[in-house]
Amino acid sequence: MAFNLLLDDLDHSAAAQAAGIRRGYGGPPARTVSARAGLTRLRCASLLKPLYAWVSAARIPDHARWRRHAEPAVVVSSNADTLGLWLAVGPKVILDDLRERTGVSWAPPNGDPSRFGSVEVSADEVASAYAALAQSASAGDPVASDVLRWMRLVEGEQTFGAREALGSAEAAVKCGWYGAPDETCLRTHAVAVLPRGGTRVTVVVGMTALPFTDAADRELYRERVAKGLPVEHVHDKLAGGLLRELMATTLAELGGTADRASRRP
Repeated sequence: MAFNLLLDDLDHSAAAQAAGIRRGYGGPPARTVSARAGLTRLRCASLLKPLYAWVSAARIPDHARWRRHAEPAVVVSSNADTLGLWLAVGPKVILDDLRERTGVSWAPPNGDPSRFGSVEVSADEVASAYAALAQSASAGDPVASDVLRWMRLVEGEQTFGAREALGSAEAAVKCGWYGAPDETCLRTHAVAVLPRGGTRVTVVVGMTALPFTDAADRELYRERVAKGLPVEHVHDKLAGGLLRELMATTLAELGGTADRASRRP
C-alpha cells in the first residue's frame, strides 16, 4: 500500500511516521525512505531501550551488573531495569554518547529527566541510530551484538506483528507503547533490523500517535498501567494495522519484499 493511502485518512489530530535505511559496504548504493503526517517529533516510549543498553555498557564497570539490567530492558521492555541504566549513567551522558556513536542528537525530556520514554525523536533519527548499532555489531562490537541478539528474542504481543509484516522471522525488533495521562493519544512505535550479512544493514521504523479520547477507555487504560498489567492489546487494536502497513510499505520502497499473506489484519 502506498504511503499516501495510509496517511490521507488519518484523523487530523493523529501523527504517523515511517523511515527506512538500506546501506553497507559491498551492497547496493545507500537508500533511504521516509514519510510523515502530523507532528515532526514524537515521544519515544520504549523504542530506544536497546540503544540505551548499548552505550551504557561502557559506563558501568561491572559487566554482570550492566547485563542484569540491559537484557530485560531489551527482551521484556522492563522499565525498572531501564531506569537502573538510565539513572546510574545519567540521561545526558547516555544521550551524549549516542550522539558520538550514531551522529543523532537527542535531548533529555523537559520537566523530569528520569522519564526516559519522554525523549522526543523522529523516525529518520531512529533508523539512523539503529543502523549505526547494527553496523557496529557487524564490525565486531560484542555489546552491540548482544543487544541485537536480545532484540531477536523479543516475542509475542511486544512485537506487534512486525516480523510477520516484514516477512523476516529473524528480524531484531523493539517496540515502544504508552499513553501518558497528559496525552489524548496512544503512542505505538516499532523498529526492526533485518539480517543482510556483512556490514550491510536494513532498518525499518514505524511510529504512530493515534487519538484515544473515550473517557471510559482512557480510565481503564490508566488503571491497567497503574497495576502493571499489559496494555499491548489496546495499542494493537488501535494502531497495530497501521503500524504494520507503514513498516511493510517502507521495506517495499527500500527495494525489499514482505509477504503480505503472512501479515496480521
